[in-house]
Amino acid sequence: MNQLDQLRRYTTVVADTGNFHQLARFAPQDATTNPSLILKAVLHPDCAPLLREAVAARRGEPPDEIADALLVRFGLEILKIIPGRVSTEVDARLSFDCAATVARGLRLIDAYEAAGVARERVLIKIAATWEGIQAAAALERRGIHCNLTLLFAFSQAVACADAGVRLISPFVGRIYDWAKKAAGSGWDEAANAGPADPGVRSVAHIYAYYKKFGIETEIMGASFRSTGQITALAGCDLLTISPELLAALQASEAPLARALDPQAAQAADIHAVTYNESSFRYALNEDAMATEKLAEGIRAFAADASRLDALIAQEAGA
Repeated sequence: MNQLDQLRRYTTVVADTGNFHQLARFAPQDATTNPSLILKAVLHPDCAPLLREAVAARRGEPPDEIADALLVRFGLEILKIIPGRVSTEVDARLSFDCAATVARGLRLIDAYEAAGVARERVLIKIAATWEGIQAAAALERRGIHCNLTLLFAFSQAVACADAGVRLISPFVGRIYDWAKKAAGSGWDEAANAGPADPGVRSVAHIYAYYKKFGIETEIMGASFRSTGQITALAGCDLLTISPELLAALQASEAPLARALDPQAAQAADIHAVTYNESSFRYALNEDAMATEKLAEGIRAFAADASRLDALIAQEAGA
C-alpha cells in the first residue's frame, strides 16, 4: 500500500489546487483553492477557457463580480470530480472588513446555489484576522460553513473554535519557513524534522487542544514543504496537499503510522482559554511569526487577486 493510501486510513485527504484536471489521479475527498492557485490555473492552457467564458458571460459587470464568478466556475468544475467540498476564498483585500467579507461570502454561496450546488459542499475561505473570524461566525449562523485560512497562531485557532467555525487551515510550511530563516546558520534540519518540525508542533498543539475539550471545528493542516511534514501529522482531521506532494506520497510504499490520536490528546496538559478582541490582538501581536506570516499571506493573496483582476480587464478589452 502506498503512503497516500495509508494516510487515508487516518486522515481525510484534500487536494490543494485550482487545476481540476489534476484531481482524478489522486481521488481526494475535498479540494481547496486560493487566489494564487486560481491565478496559476487560468494561466494554464487547459484552464484558460474558463477565464474567457466568465468574462464573456458577465461582460460590463464590475471586476470583483467577474472574479467571483470565475472562482465559482472553477469550484463547479472541481465539484464534478470530487465527492466532498470545495473551499472558495473571499478576496483577501477584504480581510479587515467584517461586513464586506460577509457580503462576499453570501454572494459566493448564492452563485453556487444558483448553479445547483448545495451550500454543504462549499466552504467559504477567509483569512483568520479578528474581522475574518467574526465574519465567519456570522456566516456560520446562517448555515454557511467556513474555512479559516492563514492560521499561524494558537490564539487564532482558539478564536475560530469559539466562533463556531467549521474548519481551520493551520499553515505548516510557512511556520517552518519562518523558523528556519530566523535561526539562520544555527538551523539544524535533522533536529527540526518530523514531530519536532515547528509547523508540525503547532498543528499538533491545536489538535490536542481541540480534542481534549471536544471542539468540533475540523483541523486541516496546509502549506506543506515535504512529505515528512505530512506523515508527521497523519491522524489530523484533514490535510490539504499539493499535487506534487500527493504524487510523492503515491510513489512511496514506506510504512506510515498514525501520529496524532484523539485519545492520546485527552492526556495533554492544556488549560482552556478564550479571547476577546483586545486579548486576541495582543496575543497575536506577541507572536512575531504569526503576525509577520499573516500580514505577508494577506499581501500575497491580495497581489494575486489584483493580477487576476488585470487578466479579467485584459480579456474584457480583447
